[in-house]
Amino acid sequence: MLEVSPRTVYRDVADLQLSGVPIEGEAGVGYVLRKGSDIPPLMFSADELEALVAGTRFVRAFAGERLAREAQSALIKIEAVLPPELRERSAQAKIFAPIWRDPAQNRIAMMLDRLHEAVLNRFVLCLEYRDVEGRASTREVEPLCLSFWGGSWTLGTWCRHRQAFRNFRPDRIEDCRHSGEVFVDAADRNLKAYLDTMRDYYAM
Repeated sequence: MLEVSPRTVYRDVADLQLSGVPIEGEAGVGYVLRKGSDIPPLMFSADELEALVAGTRFVRAFAGERLAREAQSALIKIEAVLPPELRERSAQAKIFAPIWRDPAQNRIAMMLDRLHEAVLNRFVLCLEYRDVEGRASTREVEPLCLSFWGGSWTLGTWCRHRQAFRNFRPDRIEDCRHSGEVFVDAADRNLKAYLDTMRDYYAM
Protein backbone atom coordinates (compact mmCIF):
# COMPACT_ATOMS: atom_id res chain seq x y z
CA MET A 1 0.00 0.00 0.00
CA LEU A 2 1.13 3.56 -0.64
CA GLU A 3 -0.07 4.70 2.81
CA VAL A 4 -1.62 7.82 1.26
CA SER A 5 -5.12 8.92 2.22
CA PRO A 6 -7.81 9.28 -0.52
CA ARG A 7 -8.11 12.95 0.46
CA THR A 8 -4.43 13.47 -0.43
CA VAL A 9 -4.85 11.71 -3.77
CA TYR A 10 -7.92 13.79 -4.63
CA ARG A 11 -6.09 17.00 -3.70
CA ASP A 12 -3.03 16.08 -5.80
CA VAL A 13 -5.16 15.17 -8.81
CA ALA A 14 -7.03 18.47 -8.48
CA ASP A 15 -3.69 20.32 -8.45
CA LEU A 16 -2.62 18.47 -11.62
CA GLN A 17 -5.90 19.38 -13.32
CA LEU A 18 -5.44 23.05 -12.42
CA SER A 19 -1.92 22.97 -13.86
CA GLY A 20 -3.28 21.86 -17.22
CA VAL A 21 -2.77 18.09 -17.11
CA PRO A 22 -5.75 16.62 -19.06
CA ILE A 23 -7.14 14.35 -16.33
CA GLU A 24 -10.86 13.61 -16.52
CA GLY A 25 -13.14 12.25 -13.79
CA GLU A 26 -14.08 13.10 -10.23
CA ALA A 27 -13.38 12.09 -6.66
CA GLY A 28 -15.04 8.83 -5.62
CA VAL A 29 -15.73 7.83 -9.23
CA GLY A 30 -12.31 7.56 -10.85
CA TYR A 31 -9.89 9.37 -13.12
CA VAL A 32 -8.50 8.87 -16.60
CA LEU A 33 -5.62 10.56 -18.42
CA ARG A 34 -6.72 11.45 -21.96
CA LYS A 35 -5.10 9.47 -24.79
CA GLY A 36 -2.02 11.12 -26.21
CA SER A 37 -1.03 12.71 -22.92
CA ASP A 38 1.27 9.93 -21.78
CA ILE A 39 4.01 10.52 -24.33
CA PRO A 40 7.41 9.70 -22.84
CA PRO A 41 9.92 12.56 -22.50
CA LEU A 42 12.12 13.10 -25.56
CA MET A 43 15.86 13.44 -25.62
CA PHE A 44 17.90 14.63 -28.58
CA SER A 45 21.35 13.83 -29.83
CA ALA A 46 23.74 16.75 -30.27
CA ASP A 47 23.24 16.68 -34.04
CA GLU A 48 19.44 16.55 -33.71
CA LEU A 49 19.56 19.52 -31.38
CA GLU A 50 21.74 21.50 -33.79
CA ALA A 51 19.22 20.80 -36.55
CA LEU A 52 16.39 22.10 -34.33
CA VAL A 53 18.33 25.25 -33.48
CA ALA A 54 19.16 25.88 -37.14
CA GLY A 55 15.54 25.30 -38.16
CA THR A 56 14.30 27.70 -35.52
CA ARG A 57 16.72 30.38 -36.66
CA PHE A 58 15.65 30.01 -40.28
CA VAL A 59 11.98 30.26 -39.30
CA ARG A 60 12.71 33.40 -37.27
CA ALA A 61 14.57 34.96 -40.19
CA PHE A 62 12.31 34.05 -43.10
CA ALA A 63 8.81 33.18 -41.85
CA GLY A 64 6.02 35.45 -40.67
CA GLU A 65 6.03 36.99 -37.22
CA ARG A 66 3.61 34.41 -35.84
CA LEU A 67 5.67 31.35 -36.79
CA ALA A 68 8.90 33.06 -35.80
CA ARG A 69 7.53 33.79 -32.33
CA GLU A 70 6.20 30.26 -31.83
CA ALA A 71 9.41 28.65 -33.09
CA GLN A 72 11.44 30.63 -30.57
CA SER A 73 8.99 29.71 -27.80
CA ALA A 74 9.28 26.02 -28.68
CA LEU A 75 13.08 26.15 -28.60
CA ILE A 76 13.05 27.82 -25.18
CA LYS A 77 10.84 25.01 -23.84
CA ILE A 78 13.13 22.35 -25.32
CA GLU A 79 16.28 23.97 -23.92
CA ALA A 80 14.68 24.23 -20.46
CA VAL A 81 14.65 20.45 -20.06
CA LEU A 82 18.02 19.67 -21.64
CA PRO A 83 20.95 18.36 -19.60
CA PRO A 84 23.71 20.98 -19.15
CA GLU A 85 26.02 19.60 -21.84
CA LEU A 86 23.32 19.71 -24.52
CA ARG A 87 22.12 23.14 -23.39
CA GLU A 88 25.68 24.38 -23.88
CA ARG A 89 25.79 22.75 -27.33
CA SER A 90 22.56 24.54 -28.25
CA ALA A 91 24.00 27.91 -27.18
CA GLN A 92 27.12 27.32 -29.31
CA ALA A 93 25.38 26.27 -32.53
CA LYS A 94 27.28 27.86 -35.44
CA ILE A 95 24.50 27.89 -38.06
CA PHE A 96 22.87 31.31 -38.33
CA ALA A 97 20.12 33.10 -40.23
CA PRO A 98 20.48 36.68 -38.96
CA ILE A 99 17.34 38.78 -38.57
CA TRP A 100 18.26 42.04 -40.26
CA ARG A 101 14.93 43.00 -41.77
CA ASP A 102 14.32 46.18 -43.70
CA PRO A 103 10.81 47.72 -44.03
CA ALA A 104 10.10 45.67 -47.19
CA GLN A 105 10.90 42.44 -45.37
CA ASN A 106 8.69 43.47 -42.45
CA ARG A 107 5.82 43.99 -44.89
CA ILE A 108 6.38 40.52 -46.34
CA ALA A 109 6.45 39.02 -42.83
CA MET A 110 3.06 40.59 -42.07
CA MET A 111 1.73 39.37 -45.42
CA LEU A 112 2.92 35.84 -44.63
CA ASP A 113 0.98 35.92 -41.37
CA ARG A 114 -2.20 36.90 -43.22
CA LEU A 115 -1.69 34.23 -45.87
CA HIS A 116 -0.90 31.60 -43.25
CA GLU A 117 -4.13 32.40 -41.42
CA ALA A 118 -6.06 32.10 -44.68
CA VAL A 119 -4.48 28.71 -45.45
CA LEU A 120 -5.34 27.37 -42.00
CA ASN A 121 -8.93 28.64 -42.08
CA ARG A 122 -9.64 28.08 -45.81
CA PHE A 123 -10.47 31.72 -46.43
CA VAL A 124 -11.10 32.61 -50.06
CA LEU A 125 -8.79 35.53 -50.87
CA CYS A 126 -8.98 38.40 -53.33
CA LEU A 127 -5.45 39.27 -54.44
CA GLU A 128 -4.15 42.37 -56.17
CA TYR A 129 -1.05 40.97 -57.84
CA ARG A 130 1.82 42.04 -60.11
CA ASP A 131 3.74 39.40 -62.03
CA VAL A 132 7.47 39.41 -62.78
CA GLU A 133 6.91 41.81 -65.69
CA GLY A 134 4.89 44.23 -63.56
CA ARG A 135 1.49 43.41 -65.05
CA ALA A 136 -1.36 43.88 -62.58
CA SER A 137 -4.25 41.47 -62.11
CA THR A 138 -7.00 40.70 -59.61
CA ARG A 139 -7.44 37.06 -58.60
CA GLU A 140 -9.86 35.17 -56.38
CA VAL A 141 -8.04 32.16 -54.97
CA GLU A 142 -8.39 29.24 -52.58
CA PRO A 143 -5.08 29.24 -50.63
CA LEU A 144 -3.69 25.74 -50.10
CA CYS A 145 -0.16 26.11 -48.73
CA LEU A 146 2.90 28.29 -48.27
CA SER A 147 6.22 27.02 -49.66
CA PHE A 148 9.74 28.37 -49.20
CA TRP A 149 11.99 27.81 -52.19
CA GLY A 150 15.37 28.74 -50.69
CA GLY A 151 15.10 32.44 -51.34
CA SER A 152 11.45 33.26 -51.85
CA TRP A 153 8.04 32.19 -50.60
CA THR A 154 5.13 31.17 -52.78
CA LEU A 155 1.44 30.82 -52.01
CA GLY A 156 0.05 27.68 -53.64
CA THR A 157 -3.58 28.15 -54.67
CA TRP A 158 -6.51 27.09 -56.75
CA CYS A 159 -7.14 30.14 -58.91
CA ARG A 160 -10.83 30.58 -59.65
CA HIS A 161 -10.08 32.94 -62.53
CA ARG A 162 -7.81 30.47 -64.34
CA GLN A 163 -9.60 27.36 -63.05
CA ALA A 164 -6.19 25.87 -62.37
CA PHE A 165 -3.47 25.70 -59.73
CA ARG A 166 -1.36 28.83 -59.58
CA ASN A 167 1.53 30.08 -57.42
CA PHE A 168 1.82 33.65 -56.19
CA ARG A 169 4.83 35.28 -54.57
CA PRO A 170 3.88 37.19 -51.39
CA ASP A 171 6.36 39.98 -52.22
CA ARG A 172 4.35 40.68 -55.40
CA ILE A 173 0.96 40.73 -53.67
CA GLU A 174 -0.02 44.39 -53.35
CA ASP A 175 -3.25 43.74 -51.46
CA CYS A 176 -4.88 40.69 -49.90
CA ARG A 177 -8.50 40.66 -48.73
CA HIS A 178 -10.68 37.94 -47.24
CA SER A 179 -13.73 37.66 -49.50
CA GLY A 180 -15.94 36.55 -46.61
CA GLU A 181 -16.22 33.04 -48.05
CA VAL A 182 -14.74 29.80 -46.71
CA PHE A 183 -13.97 27.22 -49.38
CA VAL A 184 -14.69 23.50 -49.09
CA ASP A 185 -11.98 20.90 -49.64
CA ALA A 186 -12.52 19.26 -53.04
CA ALA A 187 -10.60 16.22 -54.30
CA ASP A 188 -9.72 17.76 -57.67
CA ARG A 189 -8.33 21.03 -56.26
CA ASN A 190 -7.15 20.33 -52.72
CA LEU A 191 -3.61 20.30 -51.32
CA LYS A 192 -2.89 16.72 -52.41
CA ALA A 193 -4.00 17.47 -55.97
CA TYR A 194 -1.88 20.63 -55.96
CA LEU A 195 1.23 18.77 -54.76
CA ASP A 196 0.69 16.01 -57.33
CA THR A 197 0.40 18.62 -60.07
CA MET A 198 3.56 20.45 -58.96
CA ARG A 199 5.46 17.17 -58.71
CA ASP A 200 4.46 16.18 -62.24
CA TYR A 201 5.30 19.67 -63.58
CA TYR A 202 8.79 19.79 -62.09
CA ALA A 203 9.49 16.17 -63.11
CA MET A 204 9.02 17.06 -66.79
